[in-house]
Amino acid sequence: MKQLSGWRCSIQIARGKNRVAKARMTGSLQQQFDSQQFPNDYQLVNGVAMHAENPECFHIPPNVIKRHISPGQFVELRIDSPRFSVHEDASEKCSCPSCNGELTKPILKHSHPASLVPLPNQNVISRGWGEDFWVKVEQRSGGLFKGTVDNPLVETRLHGLKQSDEMIFNEDHILAVHDIHRQQLVAGMEVADLKELAQWVASLRGDA
Repeated sequence: MKQLSGWRCSIQIARGKNRVAKARMTGSLQQQFDSQQFPNDYQLVNGVAMHAENPECFHIPPNVIKRHISPGQFVELRIDSPRFSVHEDASEKCSCPSCNGELTKPILKHSHPASLVPLPNQNVISRGWGEDFWVKVEQRSGGLFKGTVDNPLVETRLHGLKQSDEMIFNEDHILAVHDIHRQQLVAGMEVADLKELAQWVASLRGDA
């Protein structure tokens, strides 16, 4: 969500009024979400709450974009646990990989989905830190999503998630939508949606 000029261009070239089709659900995502648990007090981070705490730096997709997320697209999530703190040999303060804001412990970040940008296996020590990662959306029902983890995760032994695992999340957990989907998202918007998106872009640039 950092490349505002790209969103402006996408708005300008939008054609048609195609609506994003709703995924057909075969079960209750709400029940699956309610029963989903991670070990060691790990949980998905609420991006809306983080944005409210640091609105100037921590930008998340606006509602108009979230409404158009559909199966096949990649979204970024974060998982973290309050049980683990900074290790003695780490800096007292760390920078958030999403907004460069100050954190009390590091957050590991995967810049792209592994299926888009394959990387060699990396031997990174698991230390109980938070982790940003990409998920490919498989199903959607309202504000709930089922997706597949699309990164080899570092903290798997602690939070239990690994590449190719399915998981349930809601729209508040979404930190970003991958840039590869920008034009597809905008092409599916109605005129009112495009106006809402343009207002959001202007607010980030300080034009509003």
